[in-house]
Amino acid sequence: MNEQFNITGKVAIITGAGGVLGGSIAKSFIQAGAKVVALDLRQEQLDARVQELKKTGGEVIGFVGNVLDIESLEKVASQIVQKWGRIDILLNIAGGNTPGGTLAPDQDFFNMPIAEWEKVTNLNMNGTVYPSMVFGRVMAEQKNGCIINVSSMAAYSAITRVPGYSAAKTAVSNFTQWLATEMALKYGDRVRVNAIAPGFFIGDQNRAVLINPDGSLTERSKKVLAKTPMGRFGDITELNGAVQFLCSPAASFITGVVLPIDGGFSAFSGV
Repeated sequence: MNEQFNITGKVAIITGAGGVLGGSIAKSFIQAGAKVVALDLRQEQLDARVQELKKTGGEVIGFVGNVLDIESLEKVASQIVQKWGRIDILLNIAGGNTPGGTLAPDQDFFNMPIAEWEKVTNLNMNGTVYPSMVFGRVMAEQKNGCIINVSSMAAYSAITRVPGYSAAKTAVSNFTQWLATEMALKYGDRVRVNAIAPGFFIGDQNRAVLINPDGSLTERSKKVLAKTPMGRFGDITELNGAVQFLCSPAASFITGVVLPIDGGFSAFSGV
């Protein structure tokens, strides 16, 4: 292995590890030799993920934890440090949109359910801030560590029908820059904070919006692909290498960036 990209032995916490994105990154980190701490609110999904990861032969432990409950996160942090002595990487993967947080084509902003707005913004924004606060404290004490957040194309320019998700992901991008600056100025150049901004990937949360029941593309999908120069959706595994790079020594002078992984979507005007 090229030592520049080596994360062997690093202790990596992955929130939302029971989900598709968290699971994909967790598997890639195990394969790269990292020690993975899988964190998820859902016991059943977490147990299934941990068993899956253990089959790879790597070191993995799972904790049921709520990214919106600081006390819960503090207990997890204490147990991780007790077991492995440190926390090297935090991947804030928990997040996403909800069906109620997406406006229907015939629905407008003025009858948007406020409860759904609060649910989506809280999960994506505070669900990034709170773990960063708890696990980042350990990194600050070590004067060493790496945090990766998840932003979105919705933070680059307006995407219709997802107001809460868009606002929250824009906040995540700004918070990433703010925390990167805070950590570097106060705790040194070995505590870094970055984010990825995925383009369009088909997953459980957005499948119904992008794919018709008969498997054909929805009108929304056609609009997405028309503005994606590569002309296709991403595969979830295409995020793994970028995340590992940002956590590796190869990215030692990179902090405060939001890296698009989008097939060119954010670069293309549509003309």
